[in-house]
Amino acid sequence: MSNKKLRFGLWYDFRNPPQWQRDNTELYHECFDQIVRAEEAGFDDIWLSEHHFLDDCYSPSMLPIGCAIAARTKKVHIGTSVLLLPLHDPVRVAEDAATLDVISGGRLELGLGVGYKAEELKAWGVEPKSRGKRMDEGIEIIQRLFAGERFSFHGEYNNFEDIQLRPLPVQKNPRLWIAGFSNIAVRRAARVGAGYIAIGPVGPFTKVYRDELAKTGKNPEDFEIAAGYAWLHVAKDPEKRWKEAVEHLAYQQNEYGKWFSGAGMDFIKPVEATRESIEQNDVYIVSPEQACEMIEKYQEATGCQRFYTWAVPPGMSPSWSDEHIELMASEVMPAFR
Repeated sequence: MSNKKLRFGLWYDFRNPPQWQRDNTELYHECFDQIVRAEEAGFDDIWLSEHHFLDDCYSPSMLPIGCAIAARTKKVHIGTSVLLLPLHDPVRVAEDAATLDVISGGRLELGLGVGYKAEELKAWGVEPKSRGKRMDEGIEIIQRLFAGERFSFHGEYNNFEDIQLRPLPVQKNPRLWIAGFSNIAVRRAARVGAGYIAIGPVGPFTKVYRDELAKTGKNPEDFEIAAGYAWLHVAKDPEKRWKEAVEHLAYQQNEYGKWFSGAGMDFIKPVEATRESIEQNDVYIVSPEQACEMIEKYQEATGCQRFYTWAVPPGMSPSWSDEHIELMASEVMPAFR
């Protein structure tokens, strides 16, 4: 087994599809209860996800959710995977993120991305070609605010007079995470001194990331990569679990497939509601032994220090994933610690 230690995380989006709809308050609190159990079991990180205006109530407001989790937990780090920065006021992001860091006692992991979903960009009036510049301006503003600087900023998309962040985060200069499936995104992460966060077969991007860190005079050993399979669910009876979840997993993958296709990307392909089809998108339900082998190979391919996957299939009760959490904690995670 690998001698490189890994942090393990769970990823939540609080989706509530109309065809399986239930009370949103109950769903949120069941997820919070599960996160408390996951922390007690030994998970290290909770990652949250953002999209907007969807019938399935995909979580649009990660930092408030993160504050609720912070109030219920003591140790897990709480991260965004990822906050779509070009859609947001960067000062507001810095203030809300710092508040989460204060409530949690220094457990914030702020992950940022440029966004890709055409409907969201249109709704905010964001020209897709402007995302990179908006991202760069926003990162600079957030980093300067986190550092405690008082300053004015006059950019192409942001103008602020005499701003300063209060309260400051508990962490001194919290490190950001930058996401993306392009060399531009990966090089941006290295350039600004952020960690790189992504999902799927990102080994080639992690190499570009490390190379760029070295080129910019940074030590790659000082920086982290958070990555994982979209799904690596662990079960005593994988076939049974596949039958229970197959329609829910197909729903998730096909929704993502539509969004990526609309953005001119084929990172996630449409699937049929069969195990064989869904597995083509790196979605797996496996035994603990298989999970250990797959995680070891994934770590070797990417060099990640943090491994995470989705926790709850859309439309299923969070309790469905309790077995996964228990088996990960007892039979998988100890092999990497």
